[in-house]
Amino acid sequence: MDEMTLLRPKLTRLKLSGVLETLPDRMQQAMSEKWPYSQFLDALVSDEVERRDHKQLSRRLSKSGLDPQKTLEAFDFTFNPRIHEPTVRELATGSFIARKENVFFAGPSGVGKSHLAQALGHEAARRGSEVLFRRCAVLLQWIDAGRGDGTSERRLRAVASVPVLILDDFGLTPYSEQQQADLYELVCERYEKASTIITSNRDFGEWLAVFSNPLMGSAAMDRLVHRGIKFIIEGKSYRVDSFIKRSRTLTEEAKAV
Repeated sequence: MDEMTLLRPKLTRLKLSGVLETLPDRMQQAMSEKWPYSQFLDALVSDEVERRDHKQLSRRLSKSGLDPQKTLEAFDFTFNPRIHEPTVRELATGSFIARKENVFFAGPSGVGKSHLAQALGHEAARRGSEVLFRRCAVLLQWIDAGRGDGTSERRLRAVASVPVLILDDFGLTPYSEQQQADLYELVCERYEKASTIITSNRDFGEWLAVFSNPLMGSAAMDRLVHRGIKFIIEGKSYRVDSFIKRSRTLTEEAKAV
């Protein structure tokens, strides 16, 4: 009976079956390089830690709703020099999450607000935080829909407890009075407890108008901005620019035929 056969049931019982994936290669490496026992054990444990970290990251990203392509590495800072890259990269370290601060991206369509918000979400997930990315209207509709089966309160609490919540297209469409109330509760529950990232096409001064009740709106905005970092992004649209470039390429190709 070889070593693998002996080890398999024991590692499985200890929930370390992942070690079996690299064990043969590590054994061969240890023998050929004459590793001491401590180095061999360290290599195996490091492999298992890396495997578990990768598995947990995959789970977090799968649950998050983040676009796999909207990462910091994929963002073109040269397209719009008005976006202060050092500040964005500082936020990407997760310091704002530790301080329970909020981040706001406001500006016209196509300037990169959602991409930047999701990029921060990816960085947060890589550092171990649970992240949830949703369009604001869709999320509020989902919470409201829970009233049909009595799960709305549980849904709201689940969203409120997420360490990093990203609300995309805030205020783009009108919200019902119940959805406004849910949004207010969400803001109150997360106040000084967790970080919220918001993107909006509306001017920051118009956010109060999302609430038909001015007192509720004022109270919600007061809590949001108390620990808020605001980015106003101006400039041309990435999507329009990409469309123009593709159209120009197709035109040139057609002329060449």
